[in-house]
Amino acid sequence: MSRTMPLSQLLPDLALASDPQIGGLVLDSRQVRPGDAFVAIAGFGAHGLGFVEQARAAGASAILFDPPAPAQLPAPADAIAVPGLRQRMGAMADQFHGHPSHAMTMVGVTGTNGKTSTVQLLAQAWHLLGRRSGSIGTLGVGLYGDVVPTGFTTPLVLQMHEVLAQLRDAGAQAVAMEVSSHALDQGRVDAVHYDVAVFTNLTRDHLDYHGDMASYGAAKARLFHREGLKAAVINLDDAFGRELITTLAAGIQAIGLSSTGQPGAAIRAETLVLDGQGIGFDLVIGEERHPLRSPLLGRFNADNLLAVAGALHALGQPASTIADVLGRLQPIRGRMNRLGGQGEPTVVIDYAHTPDALEQALRSLHGHLDGRLLCVFGCGGERDTGKRPQMAAIAQAHADVVFVTDDNPRGED
Repeated sequence: MSRTMPLSQLLPDLALASDPQIGGLVLDSRQVRPGDAFVAIAGFGAHGLGFVEQARAAGASAILFDPPAPAQLPAPADAIAVPGLRQRMGAMADQFHGHPSHAMTMVGVTGTNGKTSTVQLLAQAWHLLGRRSGSIGTLGVGLYGDVVPTGFTTPLVLQMHEVLAQLRDAGAQAVAMEVSSHALDQGRVDAVHYDVAVFTNLTRDHLDYHGDMASYGAAKARLFHREGLKAAVINLDDAFGRELITTLAAGIQAIGLSSTGQPGAAIRAETLVLDGQGIGFDLVIGEERHPLRSPLLGRFNADNLLAVAGALHALGQPASTIADVLGRLQPIRGRMNRLGGQGEPTVVIDYAHTPDALEQALRSLHGHLDGRLLCVFGCGGERDTGKRPQMAAIAQAHADVVFVTDDNPRGED
């Protein structure tokens, strides 16, 4: 649905020399369409003011920049200086698109491992419950069953609100979203309203960006201290989760999860078993206990199912309904996907790209399957090099044969 708006509605505190109608807010000059406002801020490798002419040639109706302009890139005379522009972009995009996140049930999922599975399983659960659902994450963006790959986990902030508006206009009633630590640190989800925040776990990853685990954890924690949040679903089997739940503001419903008997968990997986058919456990929600069987592979998928149960519980679904839906959820493509078998070798494909995820996957497969275990893995190029020897040691410890190969080498040789 196309929309236009006077620029003054987005910048009511500024005295504008002119007040053009704008048809969008765009950071990338290559994506400017006639009538868009080009937002020129400093990026990691270049400043947007270096691309003003390209934006004008594409039909930009206004140029916005965050003062002061770099000495080597003076702003054009008619460019509009917006103090604190980077911090205002989320609110501007939210207003331009008509506050889309407020029109849908919003669940944000953060954590090192399990984000994608939890988001996709939650979207699938809503679908089974008859709710039109959407998802945003590593696998792409879209309504359930029609997810389009995008190449990122969490969109940049201007695109984020545009995507949410597209989902709203397509009829989505609920959206499950992966919220990465990069997104929280870089303001990509500024002005997004969340009803429920979910924490899966915190293990080593992205230290090339955050520097240390404390900074990494602090970035994740920001999701749980946002205005308007109603409930927090937190894995208490994780040490950081046990700390995080104590920091929640009054008025936020705290829902603890555990598959290891942690005290204080409102939702638990008990008597957990792994076998050739998947996983089984008793789902305990409060005083209710429901036996559950799932075709999902991996002990960690019990934790992902608990995260989905926590989100559904926070949104008012009864325990019996939650148990029924969890038992009907099907595996996510690329997440402990089983192929072959029945006389042929069994092949399992998983996204495991951190030491903890690789160890969890390999350990779980010993519980599900018989025979020798061959592991093929690699590590991403130009990313945290410290996890590479850890993953190699884990593969060597838990697999009978290890094949090390490329995994998106980027610019590394």
